[in-house]
Amino acid sequence: MTILAIDTSNYALGVALLEDNQILGEYITNLKKNHSVRIMPAIQTLMKDCERVPADLTKIVVAKGPGSYTGVRIGVTIAKTLAWTLQIPLVGISSLEILASGTGRYFEGHVSPLFDARRGQVYTALYQFQNGNLTTVEQDQLVMLADWAEKLTELSKPILFVGNDLPIHRAKIEELLGTKAIFASITEHNPRPSELALLGRDIQGEDIHSFVPNYIRLAEAEAKWLEAKGKISNG
Repeated sequence: MTILAIDTSNYALGVALLEDNQILGEYITNLKKNHSVRIMPAIQTLMKDCERVPADLTKIVVAKGPGSYTGVRIGVTIAKTLAWTLQIPLVGISSLEILASGTGRYFEGHVSPLFDARRGQVYTALYQFQNGNLTTVEQDQLVMLADWAEKLTELSKPILFVGNDLPIHRAKIEELLGTKAIFASITEHNPRPSELALLGRDIQGEDIHSFVPNYIRLAEAEAKWLEAKGKISNG
């Protein structure tokens, strides 16, 4: 089994190859650059360096959001195209789950990965490792950071926060949670595409044509268009 993992859901771009129980290669950057221009060269470089060809792939695993609307769409489009062309399974994994899996494996508490969503909002969720397996305590959601932190005060265990956007919200988290809040090291904030591959390794493929990203909310342009058409309210 040779799995290609693709994550362009946020600023960090990552691709990895997992073969059986070995990570053959992994490529990550955290740059504000156009993923649509860089993702295919990144995949080609990784495949070449690992001496693999597309015919060797047996599954595609992609970060399906939440995150940047454009970034999520790019990754999912590439993943669907490759899976359909190669006639191999496609699996989507939460972009937040990737972060939690990469940092929380040996943490005796809850893990709250987050991405900034502007105006005091974050994309986040809550996870916990139980018997070596990552379990979801709270599903992916869009929420005001202050409301989320207040909710977490009810938990008895410490909460590990992780994500490249953490500095934006760290002061508020510390204010509301105090010593209950633990912050991951800067070396852990990039989602690891190798973790993405591992998360999707044993999951059955989804229908490629009906597979859709998890944006959680509409893109601003789409929301304005629907509002103008009277299909959604502005409240």
